[in-house]
Amino acid sequence: MDDYLSGERRISTKMANGNKADLNAKWDAFLDLGLRRFVYSSLAGGFAGLVLFRSPVTRWASVAFGAGVGIGSAYTECSHDKSDGSPEKN
Repeated sequence: MDDYLSGERRISTKMANGNKADLNAKWDAFLDLGLRRFVYSSLAGGFAGLVLFRSPVTRWASVAFGAGVGIGSAYTECSHDKSDGSPEKN
């Protein structure tokens, strides 16, 4: 009986470690994608602000808007669960 319980504990520990590794991989993917999109969208917002606006306040607002769009798109991309049966994006 003790062997059975210790074997069950080993299985549950392996499952918990697998879930933890999966969670770490998801966070790594989110941080990578989020940082890239944050930087690229901020740069695009800054460039658009330089071209379109004269006031420094509106230029900074366009940078902030670009950063928000980048973080929001990264969050949306990473929040979709790939196992829910939704169609794959091309």
